[in-house]
Amino acid sequence: MVDEPVVEKEGPSRKDRPTGSTHFGDVDFNEEGVEEIGDATWYEVYQTCCCHTPQEWGIIACFMVLVLTALYFFLFGLDMLGNGAKILTGCTSGSILKEEQNPVAGLMIGILATVLLQSSSTTTSIVVSLVGEDVVNTKNGIYLIMGANIGTSVTNTIVSLGFLGDGDNLERAFAGAVVHDMFNFLSVAIMLPLEAATGVLYHFTNAITPATVSEGEKWEGPIKKIVGPLTNEFIIVNKDVTKKVALGTAVCDDFFPADCKDGERSYAACKKGGLISCNKKTGGCPAFFRVGASKTDDMVSGFVCLFIGLVVLIVCLIILVTVLQKMLLGTSTRIIYKATNVNGYIGIGIGCALTILVQSSSITTSALTPLVGMGVIHLEQMFPLTLGANIGTTVTGLLAAQVSGSKEALQVALAHLFFNIFGIIIWYPIPRVRQIPLGLATKLGKATRVWRGFPLVYLFLAFFLFPIVLLGISLLFDQNSPGFKVLGVIVVIFIVVFLGIFAYKWKYQGLDDAVLTYMEGRQARRMAYYNLPTDMSAVKQELARLKEHTGLPDEVVEEEIEEAVEKELVEDDIKDEDEA
Repeated sequence: MVDEPVVEKEGPSRKDRPTGSTHFGDVDFNEEGVEEIGDATWYEVYQTCCCHTPQEWGIIACFMVLVLTALYFFLFGLDMLGNGAKILTGCTSGSILKEEQNPVAGLMIGILATVLLQSSSTTTSIVVSLVGEDVVNTKNGIYLIMGANIGTSVTNTIVSLGFLGDGDNLERAFAGAVVHDMFNFLSVAIMLPLEAATGVLYHFTNAITPATVSEGEKWEGPIKKIVGPLTNEFIIVNKDVTKKVALGTAVCDDFFPADCKDGERSYAACKKGGLISCNKKTGGCPAFFRVGASKTDDMVSGFVCLFIGLVVLIVCLIILVTVLQKMLLGTSTRIIYKATNVNGYIGIGIGCALTILVQSSSITTSALTPLVGMGVIHLEQMFPLTLGANIGTTVTGLLAAQVSGSKEALQVALAHLFFNIFGIIIWYPIPRVRQIPLGLATKLGKATRVWRGFPLVYLFLAFFLFPIVLLGISLLFDQNSPGFKVLGVIVVIFIVVFLGIFAYKWKYQGLDDAVLTYMEGRQARRMAYYNLPTDMSAVKQELARLKEHTGLPDEVVEEEIEEAVEKELVEDDIKDEDEA
């Protein structure tokens, strides 16, 4: 494993304290493991939290204003990112959701639709509506919901990329993000074949769903009410496009060009909107709405909003982390661990309550990921919060089912809820079983030490390539033509043989060591180029000292510097050629 370049840091250290207690800001902060953290009393927590001078309270108040402002715009960035993704992929997502599916295809479509829409709540609501309108049957709706459960975790994994510049923080943040993925993947690995073979979720939810469902009212969470008005000034998603395309009552081109009566920009005048619509409550139109806009115009606007959201997200993440680190500077890890180390089941409840409040598991986990990266929340504490977020996000589907007034829609929403409950029952109560998703997340976090580009590869493989390949294979077997089915068999055999050879070489022929060595070499060279200016400055200082000592002329010194640089670059090129 490639470590960060060794730099002698000056500052406080736990080795300087008689108690050996680690504080935030210590030069050896990252060397302390969870098992090494001592216990603190609640009185110590109270003193640290609440006992300050008036001047300190003033500073804390200023920091809190900064944190709340950064958090607000962080949520705004997430909203812009999600809305931009919905506009970019709304038509595509609607088209794939209405397709007939087998269990594997349904799962993969659910993953891809949620990744494209950047919202499991949106996918779940659409699926519930499709089931309520008899476009998708209840059994297929359950598989789509399982896929949505996996796809929702892509957002906080993207947020963890904000720590690419710091190896320690990246390892923790990425592990904290992918523990959500590991739980979802493992739960699906058990529940999908079990559901396909026995229909356990279908029969269980069918038994507890009432025969009639009275129509309810749509509920909007308080966070949406706070952040939504600012987002609506820039862009508003026309959710009817994805829904109607999925229902099959319209095609995407039917919504274009965006037509407004007498060219007036208002909700009342613009009944035929495109992917971007006007505000029904205020009657006004957002900045990116354009009269007569084509599909391309709206998609360009969606991309711009997605880019703006991503930039705002990264900037606010940097501000949040910087301010929180300054606020925690000098605070003992014993105090932080005592304050955040709640019982796991209470953590599940907290995660559930937060997600119900914000109506999005992506927002909950994305807001907590930076705290994991900083070391404020440990992976073992993040896991139950994530499980609670999975439970809380099912409330959106339940509310959508109430609005639809359909028994089948409510059954699918309940299947979503009990899928997560069954997953928690399988993977959380028993400590040794709990260590499986935690262990996998820890290993993936450590992989970022070998190569910081690993999270990008993971995102591409887990949320794009893997679902697309499996979807393609499963659809081959759905075709009536024997030729397609034979082709599907050939593809499956090829993939199985390839994976078998790969696994054999990985385990028994040293492929794992070869890959690790290659990635370590890449990371080492990257760090060498990164540190080259500092190293050259040190070389110049040393040569200047030697020149002063030996009396060598400047020309000789410059030639020696140039030869040293050329030699280092040639050696790197030779290494690259050997590895290739």
